[in-house]
Amino acid sequence: MAYIKSRKHAATRRSNCSAAVALAFIALPGAAYAQQTDDKAVKKAGTLPQITVQSTAAENYKADTVASPKFTQPLVDTPQTISVIKKELLQQQAATTLEEALSNTPGITFQLGEGGNTSTGDTIFMRGFDTAGSIYIDGVRDLGAISRDTFNLEQIEVVKGPSGSDNGRGTSSGYINMVSKTPQLKDITAGTVIIGTDDRQRATIDLNRKLDLGIPGSAFRLNFLAQDYDVPGRNVVNNKRIGIAPSIAFGLGTATRTTLSYLHMEQDNIPDGGVPTFGMPGYFYGTSRLRGPAVNPSNYYGLNGDRNDINTDMVTAKIEHDIAPGTTMRNTTRIGRSKQDLVVTGMGTVAEPSAGSSPSSYTMSRARRGRIQTNDIATNQTNLTTEFATGSIKHTLSAGVEFIYERQKIQVATRPDGLPAANLYAPNSNVAAGMPQQLGAYTDGNTFTTALYAFDTLKLSDRWMLNAGIRWEKFKTKTDSKSHPRGSTALNTDPDRQLSDTLLSWKLGAVFKPASNGSIYAGWSTSFQPPGGANFELSTNSNNQASSNLDPQEGSNIEIGTKWDLFDNRVSATAAIYRSQNKKELISDGATPPSYSQLGKRRVDGVELGLVGMITPNLNITTGLAYMDSKIVRGTPANEGGVIVFSPKLTFTSWLTYKLPNGVTIGGGARYVDTAARSSNVTQTPTNLWTMPDYWVGNAMASYDVNKNLSLQLNINNVFNKKYISRINSGGSRYQPGAERNALLTANLKF
Repeated sequence: MAYIKSRKHAATRRSNCSAAVALAFIALPGAAYAQQTDDKAVKKAGTLPQITVQSTAAENYKADTVASPKFTQPLVDTPQTISVIKKELLQQQAATTLEEALSNTPGITFQLGEGGNTSTGDTIFMRGFDTAGSIYIDGVRDLGAISRDTFNLEQIEVVKGPSGSDNGRGTSSGYINMVSKTPQLKDITAGTVIIGTDDRQRATIDLNRKLDLGIPGSAFRLNFLAQDYDVPGRNVVNNKRIGIAPSIAFGLGTATRTTLSYLHMEQDNIPDGGVPTFGMPGYFYGTSRLRGPAVNPSNYYGLNGDRNDINTDMVTAKIEHDIAPGTTMRNTTRIGRSKQDLVVTGMGTVAEPSAGSSPSSYTMSRARRGRIQTNDIATNQTNLTTEFATGSIKHTLSAGVEFIYERQKIQVATRPDGLPAANLYAPNSNVAAGMPQQLGAYTDGNTFTTALYAFDTLKLSDRWMLNAGIRWEKFKTKTDSKSHPRGSTALNTDPDRQLSDTLLSWKLGAVFKPASNGSIYAGWSTSFQPPGGANFELSTNSNNQASSNLDPQEGSNIEIGTKWDLFDNRVSATAAIYRSQNKKELISDGATPPSYSQLGKRRVDGVELGLVGMITPNLNITTGLAYMDSKIVRGTPANEGGVIVFSPKLTFTSWLTYKLPNGVTIGGGARYVDTAARSSNVTQTPTNLWTMPDYWVGNAMASYDVNKNLSLQLNINNVFNKKYISRINSGGSRYQPGAERNALLTANLKF
């Protein structure tokens, strides 16, 4: 079965999206007719058409390698936990976003954000640490508070543990790399059409053609997306997306290969500010008179005019040249911009009722916030991979240089005063309310980085390998801003801030191979996150982690594990124990007035197990389990000894499909997330909802191959209609509900 799905940012206005869905319905049959016409013309010329033989067995979920040339060995011999989520799995799950895709790897949660920073994108926590700033597309960082789509993705690679030597600055969690689809030397006409409950429609096209341009190895590929999705169980919230990703390649199959690609994505969304946690099991009431049941999770507390409009453009040029057998030079250049225009209404506090008041009369305040955020990137990366020997030791070397310019500008809007309160149990979005006003306040930061790196795998014998990597980078960060004093519309020019520094990150691993299909390994890696490293927003305040007077935070990871390729290398089994920690965090001594020092340290001790692949030609499975014991080793008097927020001790994920005779495939899976704290404070009296309750969610699918060109697929998500919290804010006052039971019917087409 072939599939496409959606990927980065997305959607034009509502009418355009509907038209685009219609175009997708029209284009697929047209492409099929064009193919038939071409075949008839070939027959008239007396030449038989090309025949492509395809297996009817299920596609294997297992990946043997990652896309980055910085990894010099297959996954089984790489001393680090890496999960690869392939497009075939995403197709069978009808997964369309990065967040949905990441449900296939354990140890990941998401956060809702606070106030004006309400999350509208992939706010990922992995292995106890914020990973939102460590998302990459084809090895290039992709910034922005956006929800990413999967329609133009070949696979998603989740690299766990500090990895500063791979990509530079970053957190102690690791990073996520999304691998784009590229032209191939074969003709493909494929697509999907999805209709679902809760008023959901989506269409994708994947068109690949060999070209006769007089240049050997020429091919063109086009991926297209149109989507209009409401959110199951939520009123008003909506996600519209339009995406187009053309690419052209020259020299495929030759010594010199060039690929030029472009991605344009639009999103026209109505954002979700969440639902009050008031009255939920475990909720702590602030006063004795505040009592009442939980609100309906479908309630929408936003206002008419709330919006989350995103436009993204990305141009990439990649050139590869095989200098000699085993030696390849690569150069990648990318220029990209993502712009987000956000207006979101968040919830405040529940008003203290008079004695004897009915809960039906309870009200809560609302606050409307807005921002325009623009992210720019320009990068050039040159990489050389080669193989050589020094005596009896064989080397596989990957080395290179990178130049990266990144910029983020946030234009902050002034909040309107006097917004009408909302009825707690029956909010009304159709009320007159002012919009946030852009009055000139902004924060504009940028970083320019120059980096050198090298990775080498030393094969000492058939049994032993050493893996080492190092990255040196010099960066310069600048921030300038204008702000409004609290309660005033006057505009102040804030002091310019800048920081220059160098970072030296490294990794080291040893691999023992008791058999050709297995390994036992130990690895040690580091990372650094300098002030302003996540958003280039330096601070002049000594009590701010982004102060330019502070040292970078330091992450490290020690991991011991084993990997095995089983069942004729169709299945990968992995197991690892690790300790990840982050130190030099800024903490207060709690005195009055307080003093600050960089003595803070957080640590996660964990175990992770995985099993992915094709057990039999008809049975595919992917499953993973992660156990995390998190702790604030050194912190403030209030949180030292506490747990790390948004870090459940146990997470589990699974998905299994079985292909029956006559073209029928059935499958399903379950996901478990343990309780997670939203606060590390060990002395504070609990307020609002103190922890996220644990939950199980079950999903199911069935598909039928109608013929060689068409398969029909039914997905039922949250089969048992479990009510659960998918995200919560740091204050515990509001949450986003998990999607209620819903169904999607997909037509997968391939010609």
